[in-house]
Amino acid sequence: MNRRQFIGSAAAVSLTAAASFARAHDHAGHAHHAGHAHSAPRAYEAARKAAAHCVEAGQICLAHCIALLSAGDTSMKDCATGVNQMLALCGTLQNLAAQNSRLTPSLAKVCIEACKQCSAACKEHAGHHAECKACYESCLACIKECEKIAA
Repeated sequence: MNRRQFIGSAAAVSLTAAASFARAHDHAGHAHHAGHAHSAPRAYEAARKAAAHCVEAGQICLAHCIALLSAGDTSMKDCATGVNQMLALCGTLQNLAAQNSRLTPSLAKVCIEACKQCSAACKEHAGHHAECKACYESCLACIKECEKIAA
């Protein structure tokens, strides 16, 4: 058997094995095939959405802060620090809430504090930086949703 025949036969064996596995693996019992009637309720969905909005606004705000810091504007130092901490926590909250994790209420309590610190730092710049204003407002909304579920 030459090299081309060997490669061709190896590829055929791989495709056959993959097709066999796909036929043998039954997806009927998975939630994404079972329909919405059997899927678990999303108890933390509002907090997840608020955290996602916070993360989106925070990423934009942090990029803006970094650009200004790079240009020598050190007044953005506290804003960048607050946003960076909020991003880490709200990103995690977003993930845990999507999983309906029982750790979500405990993390929501910490996110409230992170969002309070972030919003306080962003509030100082909200009047003249749209990015800070959007982050400030998203933090306030996230605080409200987190307070509903915080343990």
